Order: sequence, then structure tokens, then C-alpha cells
Amino acid sequence: MNAGSAPTLHYIFDPLCGWCYAAAPLLQAARTLPGLAIALHGGGMLAGSNRRPVTPQWREHVLPHDQRIAELSGQPFGDAYFDGLLRDTGAMLDSAPPTTAILAAEALAGRGLEMLARQQRAHYVEGRCIADAAVLQALATDIGLDSQAFATQSTALAGAPTQAHVADSRQWLARVGGHGFPTLALVRGAQRTLLDAGAWLGRPEAWRAELAQQIA
Repeated sequence: MNAGSAPTLHYIFDPLCGWCYAAAPLLQAARTLPGLAIALHGGGMLAGSNRRPVTPQWREHVLPHDQRIAELSGQPFGDAYFDGLLRDTGAMLDSAPPTTAILAAEALAGRGLEMLARQQRAHYVEGRCIADAAVLQALATDIGLDSQAFATQSTALAGAPTQAHVADSRQWLARVGGHGFPTLALVRGAQRTLLDAGAWLGRPEAWRAELAQQIA
């Protein structure tokens, strides 16, 4: 995910972060800007020792946030999420497998952002467990990746490579002065500008115009 010398939007995120889902339309708008590279940094919010099962307490914790996200961003949430996944106490919330899948999609075809968006829809609308290997395999097929190539790449990037990516992402978070997920920073040469994604939620076209002005 080396963006080279082009103006680069660094996006520090987590596939299971609700506010990253809120910011998804901003990323989709940014990717349409000519001359702007996007570098993805998965931060491992619920990876390793932070992975957790779905519990009634977790459901009660996230529901108010999800309702606020829907209000501010217009992003859809499905009954299969609210009344399916969030009531499935056998489901595991683990950021590592979906992060690996994003790395694999990026390595194969530069389609990490598409994989992230597909994962978010699967989680928040379709109520699917995106820590599950079979689900991730299906999502890769959905976005047009070769199934076998994706499986091979995912195996190669699982474990230590994903952990190294998460560690690097945490360094980026500190480097740009971010404090959580999502963090967006525009880097032009030696200049780094921390961007307030929250101020643009629900206004992707205005955000795109602002970004265009900044990189002009």
C-alpha cells in the first residue's frame, strides 16, 4: 500500500468500527479524485487479545452508537444485523481476518477499499460474521477476485504479516496525531494534514470538493 509521491489520503480504520462505516461514503468519494492515492491502515481494534464474542451487553453498548451513525451519515443498517448478528452469541468479533482479507484484495488487484466496503455492508446490513473465512471468501468473489488466488494470498498474509501491518498502522496513527478510528490524514511531501471526517459525515460531495481544493 505504498502510495509513492502522489498526494496521499492515509486512512486508519478498522473493519468492525461503526464510525468507519459512517465514513465509508467519504472514502468512496475520495477515490474518484484524479491524482489522489489512498493508503489503507487497518488498526486492529478488535484483534488479538481484544477480539470478543457478541454478548447482550455488547449489543446494548453499540446500539446507541449505531443509531447515531445512521442519523449523521445516512448509512443503512439491516434487521439481519440488529436482530440477527447482534443476538448471535456464537459470533466472534475479530478484526484480524477481515484485515487480512483487505490486504489480500489490495495485493491482488489494488481493491482493498472495495473489500472493506463489501465487508461493512456484509456486517451492518446483511448481519454476516466477517471474521469467518468462508464469508470472506464469498465477499472476495462478490467483488470479482479470483477465489483461489484470494485464498492463497490470504493464507500468505495471515498471522505475522497482518500483525506487522497493524503495528505499522498504529505507528501511522501516532505519526499523524490521530486518536482513534477513523483517522484521515492528507500527506503531500513533508506536509501532513489531519482531517476531521466527523465534520463531513453525510456530505460526501462537499468533502470531495474540499479534498480537491486541498490537493490542487
